[in-house]
Amino acid sequence: MVVAGHEVRITSPDKVIFPETGHTKLDLVRYYLSVAPGALRGVEGRPMILKRFPRGVGQEAFFQKRAPDRRPGWIEVAELRYPSGRTAEEVVVRDPAQLAWVVNLGCVDLNPHPVRAADLDHPDELRVDLDPVPGVEWAQVVDVAQAARQVLADFGLTAWPKTSGSRGFHVYARIEPRWTFPEVRLAAEAVAREVERRMPGAATSRWWKEEREGVFVDYNQNARDHTVASAYSVRPTPDARVSTPLTWPEVGGCRPEEFTVDTVPARFREIGDPWEGIEDARGSLDLLLAFAESLPPQEPTRKGGIPVVEVARARTKEEALAGLERWKTRHAPVVAHLRPADVLVDSMRGRSSTWTRIRINLRHVPQGERPPQEPLEVDYDPWAQGG
Repeated sequence: MVVAGHEVRITSPDKVIFPETGHTKLDLVRYYLSVAPGALRGVEGRPMILKRFPRGVGQEAFFQKRAPDRRPGWIEVAELRYPSGRTAEEVVVRDPAQLAWVVNLGCVDLNPHPVRAADLDHPDELRVDLDPVPGVEWAQVVDVAQAARQVLADFGLTAWPKTSGSRGFHVYARIEPRWTFPEVRLAAEAVAREVERRMPGAATSRWWKEEREGVFVDYNQNARDHTVASAYSVRPTPDARVSTPLTWPEVGGCRPEEFTVDTVPARFREIGDPWEGIEDARGSLDLLLAFAESLPPQEPTRKGGIPVVEVARARTKEEALAGLERWKTRHAPVVAHLRPADVLVDSMRGRSSTWTRIRINLRHVPQGERPPQEPLEVDYDPWAQGG
């Protein structure tokens, strides 16, 4: 197909990417082109990690930092340097043709860095990622999002909301590109701690997953080398949900399942992009950083005192969950004491793909009934096996 004056070849256009809905690669390309002005607003000029699903969302993705060696001359790249000292030329998207080319590689969602190619050391947006622990209702997530909006406003920043396309919620603020990654992360941590102070029990800024209750205000997404699915990204969920920008009046009554690859294009045609003015709303971190300096140090973590056992390390989530079921069968009396948030399922990043770790928090199990750490149900080593 010809897009923005370039010939973009769509390989295997009929390949099914979403098995439960039947959406193909060509459907995905057409979706992104239908919302291109909004999708580009989220990624334009930003280097991105390629999160590729070559066999569809039913299989694990692999992460590719380096742009493919074989690429058209009109694909732009920027060289990023990582904390490890390594460098990588990452793809930079600026127009619909480049967008379609990236999607053709098997990228379902788009994962840009919070910097522009012209200045890779100074982020121009602060990202608040709201991650509910299992068992938290959607209404609580929305309430925490509203609190995050007010905290940002109190420090002179304009908040822009969007669904994450999964269980959580994202709140962004554009900032002047004057601060380093550590400074932006410190500002985001100050937001998280203030949201927690205003909503005790409902929101948390606790770093260790074992300690969290309610909605985790994840400030670490502002660290260097971290990326977040951008606006209008299709997520690898069975129903092909979309991380959808909203207006604040919509937030209270929104439902994440309403926004999918089928419904968002019509919404975009009807109302346009709610984030259209985001580039004109760049704010300063001066007030937030001054506030951060005034905060007392976080109280020491009690991680070492939390009774946690590890159940599985697996190449796929399905294998890990199968191991969990075997553990539950052996420890049925223990399971009766567990709450949803006590089962800790972590998607871990390997060299080029994700793997899954499952742990059990035994804090609600009477001390005399807590099982000891046992050999793992699944014991996968991603580093030894090239994960």
